[in-house]
Amino acid sequence: MFRRSIAAALAPVAALALAACGQTTATTESEGATPATSSTCEGVKTSTGPVSLTDSYGRKLELEEPADRVVVLEWQQTEDLLTLCVNPVGVADAKGFGTWVSAEELPEGTPDVGTRGEPNLEAVFAADPDLIVVEAYTAEDEILKQLAKYDVPVLATKGADASDPIGNMKNTFELIAQATGREQHADEVVAGFDAKVAEAKAAVADGNGAGTGFVYFDGWIDGANVAIRPFGQGSLIGELGEELGLRNAWAGKVDPAYGLGQTDVEGMTKVGDATFFYTGTVDPGGDVNAELAKNEVWKSIPAVAESRAHAFPEGIWTFGGPRSAGQIVDAYVDLLTE
Repeated sequence: MFRRSIAAALAPVAALALAACGQTTATTESEGATPATSSTCEGVKTSTGPVSLTDSYGRKLELEEPADRVVVLEWQQTEDLLTLCVNPVGVADAKGFGTWVSAEELPEGTPDVGTRGEPNLEAVFAADPDLIVVEAYTAEDEILKQLAKYDVPVLATKGADASDPIGNMKNTFELIAQATGREQHADEVVAGFDAKVAEAKAAVADGNGAGTGFVYFDGWIDGANVAIRPFGQGSLIGELGEELGLRNAWAGKVDPAYGLGQTDVEGMTKVGDATFFYTGTVDPGGDVNAELAKNEVWKSIPAVAESRAHAFPEGIWTFGGPRSAGQIVDAYVDLLTE
């Protein structure tokens, strides 16, 4: 399955390489997500003049002018650049972005600079960037140490913050907007997202969905077993659900950055009558949902037995920016009010 960012392999979230047991999954067929790019790039204003900002780790970034040639090493930040109408000159794992992220589309031929966990620095600098955007978890991340040896500005954004995942998502987007001179467009995008959330909350309430207990999960095949990863308190997708008036029913332990839990099929029997939501993107490493569908215990869980296990449209990135978050909101509304 996909793995989180450059530093994620070193972060506590990496411990979530679950060794769960049990085969199983859900029921609903999904169509691809509709790209959330409701605005065009025509007329987007770029500020001019020097840029001075402080990144997510208190590091000062000074640019003589807004960055134009940007290499980006994580998918949320790649999405954010595209939303801001900046085509990156290099991205990490372009193929994976095309599989897992549908909120924005990379221009054909965008150079790939290696994996998110191990970027090819030769390819990074061959792209001649005037800014490199990375996702980090501390100010001492290994990728920051490596890039510090080169004379190219680096913007370090925070990988995740379970204390305020929605706020962190917006802050990352706004930092990239400042660095590229697209603050006005960023304000418009964030205002549109906030309006979408408000409208969706009203739609859920009107459809008598408020208070619905839910668990969103994804997973992967781990040997002969299926690893299940519930998105608990502090996860972006979980908090978005709660913003709409739903109740996240996953009460198990979660990591302090992403709000991600770990369990197996038996663990999912303990969430009562909660409705299930899960990723509709099929992992190239194996179809988790097809495996879950074979498991008798899984099929006995109320959400599955009562056809309340719903696939989100494929291509919704659960760790994305405002556009992906908007797709998440739309998916909740569509599945709860259909």
